[in-house]
Amino acid sequence: MPTTPTPDLDELLAAAHVVRLPLRVRFRGVTQREVVLLRGPQGWAEWAPFTEYADADAARWLAAAVEAGWGLLPPPVRESVGVNATVPALPAREVEGLLARYDARRTAKVKVAEAGQELADDVARVREVRRVLGPGARIRVDANGAWSVADATRALAALAPVGLEYAEQPCATVTELVDLRLALARAGVDVPVAADESVRRAQDPLEVARRGAADLVVVKVAPLGGVARALEIIDQAGLPAVVSSALDTSVGLALGVRLAAALPVLEHDCGLGTGALLAADVVPAPLVPAAGELSVTRADAARESVDPAALTAYRMGAGDGPDASGGTWWRERLARAHALL
Repeated sequence: MPTTPTPDLDELLAAAHVVRLPLRVRFRGVTQREVVLLRGPQGWAEWAPFTEYADADAARWLAAAVEAGWGLLPPPVRESVGVNATVPALPAREVEGLLARYDARRTAKVKVAEAGQELADDVARVREVRRVLGPGARIRVDANGAWSVADATRALAALAPVGLEYAEQPCATVTELVDLRLALARAGVDVPVAADESVRRAQDPLEVARRGAADLVVVKVAPLGGVARALEIIDQAGLPAVVSSALDTSVGLALGVRLAAALPVLEHDCGLGTGALLAADVVPAPLVPAAGELSVTRADAARESVDPAALTAYRMGAGDGPDASGGTWWRERLARAHALL
């Protein structure tokens, strides 16, 4: 794929709409999602690096948005992709109600290792997911790197009897993931390890594969700098890939669908069902799975159907936001990220 020329900053600022959308449940410690929507000649794009991320991280997210709005995407090789349900670190009693929002539930990703919770909470949540979904469903857990090697070994030994497809980023560092895979093998715990943050936030996203730190990789379009760059990393890693999202609007999710649809081989359902966590979206028909699938046709339509009324209703004013400057804060951040491209 050819490199997409970077638009001038003034063009990006003129195309930018800063919005704040409510969530149905707390996720990643937030109840609202702040997003910048950019209208480019090739369709709508999304730029939404989390507020705590450094400018260098934000620049990679901006490169992905530029590719989406101003560049060309690789052609799909499949018409639709399978999608998992996402279960935040809820009390077990709330799991059934949350899963009822998903049209099909053959695969679920369950958040674990939440600050302030115990392993018993994780076990209860995962067991409840298994009860609700039944014995044939695939369940994966995501610790976001919160466990030590010892804690991960103990936790996965406790969770393994429920039946796990894999554990996503159980430990923070590549070295810890290497040590964990050895510890699990020695303990006879058969749970594959997936790397997420160790790929998407790493200076060297291929270190995981070189060192044998994971059985598969989880990739997200925005943090890796776009669909084309993500495809290169997956190809070079030589490991099975799961395409996931970063609590995106339907515009951002559409890029994840295009990445998954372009992969030569796709063995696992993708983590692109997080639209169900939003209480409001920026398109009239939010991109949520139908029968456990998201189609390329619906994804492409989402990138052309942003609702002007939603942009107005959820617009962040100059006095809103992480430092009480809101839309201004995001525009200044956009200028800093643009300078790094």
